[in-house]
Amino acid sequence: MSTGYIGNTAGKGAVRYAQKRAARGRPVRQHDTGGRRPGPGSYLFLLVVFVVSVFPLYAAAMYGSSTSQEIARAVGDLPTWFPTLVLLENFREVVTASQFNFWMAFANSVLVAVAVTASTVFFSTLAGFSFAKLTFRGRQVLYVTVIATMAIPAQVGTIPMFIMMNDFGWIDSLAALTVPTLVTAFGVFWMTQYLQEALPFELVEAARVDGASMFRTFWSIAMPAARPAAATLALFTFVGSWNSFFWPSVVMRSQLTMPLVVPQLKGAFTSDTGLVMSGVFLVAAPLLVVFVVAGKQLVSGVMAGAVKG
Repeated sequence: MSTGYIGNTAGKGAVRYAQKRAARGRPVRQHDTGGRRPGPGSYLFLLVVFVVSVFPLYAAAMYGSSTSQEIARAVGDLPTWFPTLVLLENFREVVTASQFNFWMAFANSVLVAVAVTASTVFFSTLAGFSFAKLTFRGRQVLYVTVIATMAIPAQVGTIPMFIMMNDFGWIDSLAALTVPTLVTAFGVFWMTQYLQEALPFELVEAARVDGASMFRTFWSIAMPAARPAAATLALFTFVGSWNSFFWPSVVMRSQLTMPLVVPQLKGAFTSDTGLVMSGVFLVAAPLLVVFVVAGKQLVSGVMAGAVKG
């Protein structure tokens, strides 16, 4: 058994850098970056990425602030550059639309996204702990099999999955959206890779020597150690579940989720572009709130995990 495990998560390049600094009598201190600071080019690149990322949502809001006539006249350009009261009127029409229940669709999306996120984080961390720190027969083969499933497009299994949901009587039920995504291969891979480096074997062995059961070891030792990666996985999973459109459009009939609201705003022969874009903005707005509320805690958690190991 190796006793030199230090839980390094910074990479071999950082280790070589630290060794060179130590050889010169200047050991690396916490948050030491070698005196280098991001230059203007880095900030300019981040600004460009930010503008490109935010522009589609901004454009949706500007189209939602315009009437159909204004949008038709503004060929190749935004109809307006600043929000108007038309946007609020379109919001009201979307929320009070007669062809669907907006608040029911919102509640369905929240319920499915929260349930899928919680189950994915829990089961992925449990599987990651097993693959990373436990030894059992067939572990490597099973792990490779799980990872290999990521190469299979989700659309390939649509028909078999639909038949299963129909046999279970889950068509037009939230169970059809929740159960098939209780855990993902990406989540298992993500947590396995993180726990391999972030969780020392000595902590697991010490817990077992103290008489803790395997599940207690997982809950009390592995889960706290995996918190930074689990927070990142939770955010990715929540966003993916909230934005899911293809599978809900296949199995849902009367019950809608937020992405399914937007097609309902289009008429059979005509479409109010401003109204549709307002619906798009309302679908994306809750994700903005999630990023604003959880963004700082997410970044601080990831950085704490990278520093502490």
